[in-house]
Amino acid sequence: MRQFTGVIPPVVTPRSADGSIDTHSLTRVTKHLLEGGVHGLFVLGSSAEVPYMTNDERELVVTTIAGVNAGQVPLIVGACEQTTNRVIEEGRKMVGLGADALVVTSPFYAIPNVQETDTHFRSIHAALDVPLFAYDVPVRTHFKLPLNLLIQLGRDQVIAGVKDSSGDDVSFRQLVLAARGIDNFSIFTGHEVVVDGALLGGADGVVPGLGNVDPAGYRRLFDAAADGDFVKAAAEQDRLADVFNIVYTPTPGRVSGGAAGLGAFKTALMLMGVIDTNIMSAPMLSLNDAETAAIRTILERNGLI
Repeated sequence: MRQFTGVIPPVVTPRSADGSIDTHSLTRVTKHLLEGGVHGLFVLGSSAEVPYMTNDERELVVTTIAGVNAGQVPLIVGACEQTTNRVIEEGRKMVGLGADALVVTSPFYAIPNVQETDTHFRSIHAALDVPLFAYDVPVRTHFKLPLNLLIQLGRDQVIAGVKDSSGDDVSFRQLVLAARGIDNFSIFTGHEVVVDGALLGGADGVVPGLGNVDPAGYRRLFDAAADGDFVKAAAEQDRLADVFNIVYTPTPGRVSGGAAGLGAFKTALMLMGVIDTNIMSAPMLSLNDAETAAIRTILERNGLI
């Protein structure tokens, strides 16, 4: 039994030339994703540049997307704050704005141990009557969520699943195997280029940043895997792996890693006419004309423009 499955992209946050949230472009991104056949929307994740947002900006993004979505697919919203009480406060606000589920990391800045992390998730679950996903992203938290902890939290129905962005394929496979038999416990990979393998191994879905650019491609990949046609799934994955080359177009060292990846997604969406600019949250730099031209070439050979 799985309440959440499929393709659930982490929605990017377009900005206007003056740096403000571009709600018109955000509306078009949301429609682009829904028309691409996604099964849900992950709002205020890493791909949304959430650490750079003010509280007012976060609320504006959630209300804008919720208004466009109008209940068509589940709205899964990140409540990523440093400590338990801050997460509960943020999560309560997001539920009030329309979140159907929350995504929560372990505490960061104040790095916890396993017992404190267990208490963290159990306290949030007790305070908020909404499905809760553990977000395993050690590159941000500097703490890898242990397998045994996640499984126990799942068995105790504290969390509804895991969004795995650890990059550790061995631990991901171990998690999928260990979670068999837990009802309503969904495991999502955050990978873009090995999704077919993750689905073959038993993953319930994918949260791909590249899904902002080509949601229909990821939907075709997921449907092929669900039908057991992994030859077709692999072929679609190979094409998406080529599209993913857009993240390698920025000049090494000119922009940060985050600005390179997210900037590539935004630049692609700009070239596709979905958003107006590829402006990044300050102090990140936007991709330049040469980098944009390289992305155009990749999109053209894959039929996206």
